[in-house]
Amino acid sequence: MSDFLAAHGSELILKTWQQIYIAAISLGLGILVAVPAGIILAHFPKVAQLVMGISSMLQTIPALAILALMIPIFGIGALPAIIALFIYSLMPILRNTYIGMQGVDPNVVDSAKGLGMTNTQLTFKVQVPLAMPVIMGGIRLSAVYVISWSTLASYIGAGGLGDFIFNGLDLFQTDLILGGTIPIIIIAILTDYLLGKIEHRLSPIPKQ
Repeated sequence: MSDFLAAHGSELILKTWQQIYIAAISLGLGILVAVPAGIILAHFPKVAQLVMGISSMLQTIPALAILALMIPIFGIGALPAIIALFIYSLMPILRNTYIGMQGVDPNVVDSAKGLGMTNTQLTFKVQVPLAMPVIMGGIRLSAVYVISWSTLASYIGAGGLGDFIFNGLDLFQTDLILGGTIPIIIIAILTDYLLGKIEHRLSPIPKQ
């Protein structure tokens, strides 16, 4: 591994940054879209079933197929990879946000209404905080998915640690495969850990 770092150290830094950049933007866009959508859908269960069905259908399409579909529209590089991974990030966050909102104790909701809270206050001061552990669970799951799938972005010229992995597979070089795989595992573990810390801070009832 020391030989790998000596030969590819600067390249490793660049490709790690590309991996994080693609995954972070995709996940960030997914959160910005899916969390508000899940909150809104919680108030419209019939519409929610349709949207969840469409989202589930998109989730069944292989990531590589979606990446390939992006090429005729957006070309190659980081942009089509980000859009494809954004689509993939939506379902876990949307589903968990909806489930979390629906799972809030009706007695708590009734009590809040009895105190004179408006629908907006009820949503953001009661339901969202109580649903936050479930919402964060979806975000954490989506983050791990996106970090893993962003490896495939290498196939469409977006760079990232997938370059090492696929070059290593083509050339039968174990050091290249490990040089790409190990950082991805570390990034995924650290991301899940940090999001877990955020979940702990945002939870109205901290976990023991």
